[in-house]
Amino acid sequence: MKIALLQFCATQDKAMNLARAIAMSKEAIERNAKFILLPEVFNFRGDTSNKELLAKASEKIPGPTVDAFILLAKKYKVLFLLGSILEKAPGARAYNSSVFIDSSGKIIAKYRKIHLFDARIGDKIIKEDDSFRAGRRLVTVKMGEFKLGLSICYDLRFPGLYQGYARQGVEILTVPSCFTRKTGKAHWETLLRARAIENLAYVLAPNQVGIDVRGVRAHGHSMIISPWGEVIACASADAQEIIYGDINVEEVRKARSILPGIIT
Repeated sequence: MKIALLQFCATQDKAMNLARAIAMSKEAIERNAKFILLPEVFNFRGDTSNKELLAKASEKIPGPTVDAFILLAKKYKVLFLLGSILEKAPGARAYNSSVFIDSSGKIIAKYRKIHLFDARIGDKIIKEDDSFRAGRRLVTVKMGEFKLGLSICYDLRFPGLYQGYARQGVEILTVPSCFTRKTGKAHWETLLRARAIENLAYVLAPNQVGIDVRGVRAHGHSMIISPWGEVIACASADAQEIIYGDINVEEVRKARSILPGIIT
């Protein structure tokens, strides 16, 4: 199966972000991609500490953003992982939610980010718990011969989550992200390859680029990692672009036949 990972710099302008995401998705479709993955917070990357702005930016699922991709999925018979959007939640916070849409346009799964980012980046303090509610459960998706396990960004630092997926027979781990440059330079590739190697599974990680309104720069370097931990494709540090790869469930089976005791 040919897959495409979209890497771009989202802003606080939801309409512009959505238009760019649709345009890039159509480009990937023209290149015969059958599964298209978008990064975390691809339709709104703004100051979520502003509760009024957060409430305005968040949506129900389905809602305007998801509906646009449902139409694309139906028209072109492709699969989408909407890396994450801000989902309306009770109270003044939102969920950070990843949505899987099948080729008939049906929402098959929704995953709410479990581990919320808490970090000091230079003089910037990021504490997602102030703006978001945490998800509570692992979510898997059947996609043809593959079974997917969904996660988002900071989840990457918690190997137990992915081991839980592996025990459920998952062959693909999705990690849509807005991983920062400071932490990404040190840890991004290492963590992605580790999760693939530990679980002998593909890791698909579309990331953001550029600087957000808080002055925090995203790392880019979206990656497709093989079940053996090899980098199949990697995007640049700063460009808005699409990377492509081919995935085959036999590669997972081959890796697991070599190290059969890993997945227990």
